[in-house]
Amino acid sequence: MKLIIAYIRPESLPNVKETLYAKEIYAMSVTNVLGAGQQRGYTGVYRGVLTEVNLLKKLRIEIALPDGKVEDAMDAITEGARTQKEGDGVIFVLDILQSRRIRTGESLS
Repeated sequence: MKLIIAYIRPESLPNVKETLYAKEIYAMSVTNVLGAGQQRGYTGVYRGVLTEVNLLKKLRIEIALPDGKVEDAMDAITEGARTQKEGDGVIFVLDILQSRRIRTGESLS
């Protein structure tokens, strides 16, 4: 099994969910996070004071999948989140060594 962790723009979530659902991938966790990547934030004026915002709002999506569905999930996330602009996001894939369903105690990996 693999764990996919993707960081995307918040406004991309509906498109990403739609493309994942089209590939029959339904189970996911979504968390609001702050972070900085290559965008490095921006500077702006707020109430007459110059402010630097270097942590931007992003969403973290976590999906645990069998090895055979990883490429489908990565393709779906890429398709749903791509705007061709810096800050579209990044996808990481990690190995899951063990997993267990709490309700039944069955091993999933």
